[in-house]
Amino acid sequence: QVQLVESGGGLVQAGGSLRLSCAASGRTFSSYVLGWFRQAPGKEREFVAAISRSGGSTYYADSVKGRFTISRDNAKNTIYLQMNSLKPEDTAVYYCAATARTMIPSPSRNLYDYWGQGTQVTVSP
Repeated sequence: QVQLVESGGGLVQAGGSLRLSCAASGRTFSSYVLGWFRQAPGKEREFVAAISRSGGSTYYADSVKGRFTISRDNAKNTIYLQMNSLKPEDTAVYYCAATARTMIPSPSRNLYDYWGQGTQVTVSP
């Protein structure tokens, strides 16, 4: 099992940047594909980005491609989401998630078995 704790959310103006972190417990962190998802009020949770076990492969939602960067540090059991050029429509609760059921980055929410509690990101116009 793995436990995930997000941090780094906050309030930022449009065009600004934030970096989210997700710290994981457990000795087998490098065995998990990791992802970021987000959920805005009244909407379903949606995929943002995912990264392979080694960090060598990533996958992004079209809405964030070119603006967000996912990375991981297996030595620190931590993943990151660097968010640049933020827009008001990026406002949501952001969740990190982990799965051992695939070896490639996946946008499929149903594949992820472990979830953090979420961190709020608010982008003002």
